[in-house]
Amino acid sequence: QVQLVESGGGLVQPGGSLRLSCAASGFVFSRYGMSWYRQESGKEREWVATVSRPGSSAEYSDVVEGRFTISRDNAKNTVDLQMNSLKPEDTAVYYCNAGFKTGHFDSWGQGTQVTVSS
Repeated sequence: QVQLVESGGGLVQPGGSLRLSCAASGFVFSRYGMSWYRQESGKEREWVATVSRPGSSAEYSDVVEGRFTISRDNAKNTVDLQMNSLKPEDTAVYYCNAGFKTGHFDSWGQGTQVTVSS
């Protein structure tokens, strides 16, 4: 019953910005820290960022620190990822899930493709 629906991806130039959104349902959203992950073609999925249950703190991978901002709205069951100063190496399919640095739920969404042209 868990559903995770990512949106907001697209094609953007290096240095540009993009905002991703994840709509969650099928679980008590506010009880879980939420994270963004990404997967480049042919590579393993990697953790990008996590926001705490109340949304008061966040952690980021070293490669996105200072450029990305994760946030959540527990009233709407959504978690967003604001991406600034995008680089070609940010190109990947982006996913959301509960948990810290590893996906808690087995069912992943379809993800949203982010392509940063060079």
